This record gives sequence, C-alpha cells and structure tokens, in this order.
Amino acid sequence: MPEIQPSGAYVDLRGLSLPRLDGIDEDKIATLARIVRGLAFAAVDGAKSGHPGGSSSKAEMALALLVSGVFGFDAMQPKHPGRDRLVWSAGHCSPLFHALVALVYEALRRRGLHPAGWPVTYAEDLASFRRLGGPCGHVESQLPLADACTGSSGHGFSMGLGLATLHRSCGLPTKVFVIAGDAESEEGMSYEARNLASNLGMENIIVALDYNTFGIDGSITEVMPFPYLGHWSAFGWNIIEADGHNVRELAHAYRTAAAGFGNGRPTVILCHTVKGKHYGRLEGTADSHGTPLTHAEYVQLMKALGFEVSAEEGNTRQDVATVLALLGEEEIDCLIARLDAARALLRPEPRLVEVMKEALADRPLADYRTITRPEVLPPELVFQEGDCVPTRRATEAWFAWVMRQCGFFYVGAGDLAKSILTGKAEQVHGLMSRANPRGRGIRFGIAEQNMAQMCVTMAGDTLPGGFRPMTAFASYGVFSVMMANAVRMALISHEVNPRSRGFFILLAAHDGPETGEDGPTHHGLFWMSLYTAYPGIKVYKPLDANEAIEMLFHAAGRGEPVVFSVVRPPVPVFKRGDGVPPAIAAVNGAYVFKPYAENGRRKLALAVCGGQVMANVLAALPDLESEADIKIVAVTSPQLFEELRRREPEKARAVLSDEERGEAVAFHNGWKGFLYPFLLPPDYEQRVFGIDRFLRSGRPDELYAAAAFDPAAIREKIAARLRK
Repeated sequence: MPEIQPSGAYVDLRGLSLPRLDGIDEDKIATLARIVRGLAFAAVDGAKSGHPGGSSSKAEMALALLVSGVFGFDAMQPKHPGRDRLVWSAGHCSPLFHALVALVYEALRRRGLHPAGWPVTYAEDLASFRRLGGPCGHVESQLPLADACTGSSGHGFSMGLGLATLHRSCGLPTKVFVIAGDAESEEGMSYEARNLASNLGMENIIVALDYNTFGIDGSITEVMPFPYLGHWSAFGWNIIEADGHNVRELAHAYRTAAAGFGNGRPTVILCHTVKGKHYGRLEGTADSHGTPLTHAEYVQLMKALGFEVSAEEGNTRQDVATVLALLGEEEIDCLIARLDAARALLRPEPRLVEVMKEALADRPLADYRTITRPEVLPPELVFQEGDCVPTRRATEAWFAWVMRQCGFFYVGAGDLAKSILTGKAEQVHGLMSRANPRGRGIRFGIAEQNMAQMCVTMAGDTLPGGFRPMTAFASYGVFSVMMANAVRMALISHEVNPRSRGFFILLAAHDGPETGEDGPTHHGLFWMSLYTAYPGIKVYKPLDANEAIEMLFHAAGRGEPVVFSVVRPPVPVFKRGDGVPPAIAAVNGAYVFKPYAENGRRKLALAVCGGQVMANVLAALPDLESEADIKIVAVTSPQLFEELRRREPEKARAVLSDEERGEAVAFHNGWKGFLYPFLLPPDYEQRVFGIDRFLRSGRPDELYAAAAFDPAAIREKIAARLRK
C-alpha cells in the first residue's frame, strides 16, 4: 500500500489579538484601500462595464500583499527576473488590478519617479477602461504586478504552479502568489493543479483566495456540496484563514505563509470577504460580479466612501482626480516605504545566476536558443533510409539529445510516456519529485489541461541571466483539443507582451487513423483544424523520422511554438537522392518529392501529407505513369509554406505554381481543410481528399482501406481526375 501523506498545517487568524507589524501603518493602508476601491468603481462606471464585485472584495487582499514585506517586487524594474511572480487567476478583477497599478505609479510620479521602458497604467488611463487603446477588460502580462494573461476561470492555479515549478527546479528562492476566487476553484483544471502542487511539494506557491461564497450565477454551494475547506485539505495544502478586509490579519497571513510550515507543502490563504464590498445595493450578492450600478447609485456609494464625484455621467477623469485627492503626502510616504521594502527583498541578478549554477552544476547552463543543428548529426538522430520507423522514435531521440544540451528543458506527458515515448528524455535528469526537485521530467497524470497550462506558462517566463525555458508536453492528437484554451491564453500573452514569447512543443501523438484498434475515440483526424486557426503557432507534420529531426531543429531555431505530429506505427524512412531532396527540405512546409518526368503526357501535381499516405501514393504511382506525368509535392506544414510564398515567391512557385494549384489533387489522412492552401478554385473542394467522418475500430491498414486511402483507392481517385 502507498504511504498516506499527512495533511497540511491549519491556522485560523480570525479574531485573534495579533500584534501590529513593523512598517505596516494600518490607518494609512486603510486609506489606500479606499482609494483603490474608488478608482476601480470609477473605471467601471466610466466603462458601464466590468467586474466590480470581485474587485471590491479583493481590495485589501491585493494591497496587503503588496505592502506585507514578503512580496519581492521593484516598481522601477517591474519585470526584474528575481521578482516574486504574481498571477491573477481572477483575471476578471481588472478594475482592481488597474486601480492598484495606477495607485502605485501615481505615488511614484508625484515623487518624480517613472519606470522608463515599461508600460504601466496611470490614473488618467482609467477613464478609457475597456475601450480601444485603454486598460484591458482582463489582466494582461505586459503590465507590472501581473505575470500571465488571465481571464479563463481557474486557469491561474496552473499558471502559478508552472512558474513555481520552474523556479524551484532551478534552485531559485522566488515565491509565486496567485490571487483567486472561490468559484473558479470549481474548474476541473484547478483540481489538477492543486493535486500536482501538493504531490511535488511546491512550498513556494501561495494562493490568496477570495472566499466570498459567490460565483456569477449564485452561491458556490449550489455546485460544491461539501465543506469548502475540504477542497484544499483533501490535497494536503496548508490552510490559513483570515478576515479578507482586515489588513493586520492579512499581513500576518502572508508572512506566515511565506515563512512556511516546514512541511514542503503549498499554502492557501482563505480570505473571508464580502463580494461587492461597499458596492451599494449589490454588496454581498452574486449580481455584483459583473453588473455595474446606475450612475446615480454609483454617485451615492462614492459619496458614502467620501468621494464627492460628479452627478453628471461621462466625467470619469474628473472622478478619478476626486478620488486621488485623498492621496496625501503621508499616504504616499507610506506606500513608497512599503515599495522600498518590497524592492529590498530582491537579490542581485548575478547572485541569482550563481544560485542556478550551483543548483544545476551537473548540466549545461544553456537554454534552447543555443541549440543548433550539428553539421554532422549524431548517430542517434539519423534513421536508416529504407527502414520503417515510427516518427515518435524521432521525437524520443531528439528530446533526450536536447535534454543533455540544455539545462532549462522540461518534458512530460498525460500518463502516456510509455506510448508517446517521452520517458527517455524524462530520465536524463530524472522525474521531478519532492526528493528530486531539479528533475526535468514531469508526471502530470491524466490532466491534459493542467499540463498544457503549466508548460506554456513556464515557457513564457524569463529566468535570471536571461535564460528562457523550453517545454514539450504530449498527449494523443485527438486529445490535444483539451489543451487548446491553455495554448490560446499563452498566444494572447505572446501578442500583447512580446517579452513573454516562449518556445513550447505540443506533441500531438498517434496522428491519423493509426491507433485503429482503439476506435474513433483515439483516431487523430481533425485536431489540427483548431491549431491552424490560432495565430502564433504552427502545425508540423513530418513524413518520416529524418524529416521530424530536421523540423525539430528548425522549430527550436525559430523559437515559435509548434504542434508537432507524430505517428505510432512504423512508416517508411524515405530514400533521398535521385531527385528526392534531403529531409531538411521539409522545413519549407512543402517540397517537390518527385518532379515531373517530362514524358510528354498530361501533367498533374499531387499534394500529399502524411507518411503512410505518401507510401500509398507511391505504391499507386506505377499504374498511373503510363497515362500521365505526375509530380508529387510533400506537405509538412501548410503554414510554413504560406510563409515561403510571402518570403520567397519564386521558390514557392517552383514547388507548386498557381497554375498547378488549379488542377492539383491533394491527400491528407485527416481533416481535408488542412490542405486547402494548396488548391485554387473553382472545384478545389472536389480535388482534396481527407477523412471527414468518424471511423470504427480496426487495424490501420483496414482503416486506410475503409477510408479509401489505400493504394487502390488512391489510384482510382487520381485516374478519375485524369479522365476529366
């Protein structure tokens, strides 16, 4: 029987006679909290949109964290690599987020201080909240005090865990704080994250949870039937309870959590709050979540808070100035003193680099950007032409090779390492665990959503010394859609915050009908339709193992995220030469696998995607060459080929001209729309052949025949086109 882990520590600070903490001027901080609320309410009223309920209930929570003396942060260098990380899992609380940032930088501005080169929210910007060019409606990572783009409920737990995992595995003393709401802990991904955080002993992650008992639609008890503490204690987390509107209790809670309990466990601070605190008639209701009050009601509540705002609508900038009139010199001194204390927690970056060197002394202190394709590939990365090799063997070999070259590479699979073959790389430095915190293999379990969100967030971080992590996470292609929202959130961050652009590989294994016996639940036929729609990521589908190696080096060199297709059964390693280009041609997205024979017969170009499909096309070819002159274009990434069209149009036309696209026939062992870019109207939909229905269980060769993709069926499809 496995050993049963003891539960985490439990502390309840509510109502205790706690001493005042040095440096925490509770009266001044209470005034600052009132200002933050006023700014948030003004922004919501100006936009007639936003989320006042959670923003108001978290006001003291967020401010107390900033001034507590445990959160390492330099407001003048807000993305200092040695800072503690902060994830707003409650990303909808952007009125509070922008108000807090605006308060910090208003105080600094009044002292003549400006963070050069960094985007920040200033108080006057709040007048354009949720408008084009103004502060965004959800939290975005380019701004101070935010280290992830958030807004998908519950995802921030996994984002924070990804950052905590990254930093702990490099020996860094960094802490990761997550500001979250209780309702979002209903999200299944959050369960996956809480489980893994406890299992790995991530004592450097602290969740500040707004326990106001309401979601959007009503009480959380409507969907969470057992006591809420059980949702944390069952996973073995340390639990601290505090009054979420009491700065003294909150400051003690943060300091207690940061000091830790010596048990190697993550900590949650359950902050008992009132949803919509001070938000008029909606205080203490679910409706406060995203329902702005009328302007008249807003004026009334603001006056109750001590702000004589304008009775006329549309004077948000003036209202903001009215709120800021409460920000006196003493309050500014208090806030800046606490910001100085936060900055003093940061260690110099060179010292942090030395810490990583000591922690990772057994491996190169290098990231994926140092990886270049050797002029002569090592033997383990070369596959014998003429053999039949699953392309998953190529990623297995490449991941293990890269793991020895790079100290910041992380690999894992959704309980599928033995099938997808990530295990060899995982074992280079061992699986990450309490006993092996420097491991680079991660066992996520059957938890694809958490796996993806952790890995894409890790890849978006920058470590001291400028080192950038690289992650590879794997599941079957058919299950990759479960990870799509995590990828989407990362791509949004890449767009709005170029500094966060990271490199990750989503390994979509067992592509096509190759897992035939498992039936339609496991056939990877349509997943790529989603990832070709997302900007900032590309789908790579190498034909054989040697192409896979070349495309992996190409992806690392570009540093752009990829979804990488591999198959389970052996497929031919194609022979090169005699007109067949070397495997490196695959990095263009398409290349001429077989040129025209120039035999004087009718010419027809074929666009072929998939190693087994190519093998079947080649088997069908001899019977057709007496009727036609056939050219075969191997397709490995339509998106890369579109880039080639823009970058080197003449080279692209030599692969497949527009005239050829008007007649070409295309084959893909999945969603036929994947090859639409290779064809032109008028009848392009009739000239592309894919698999557009769910298949049944059977051996792969049986399914290729059933889907009319065996050599005989392919021969007939091409012959039918030639007869037209």
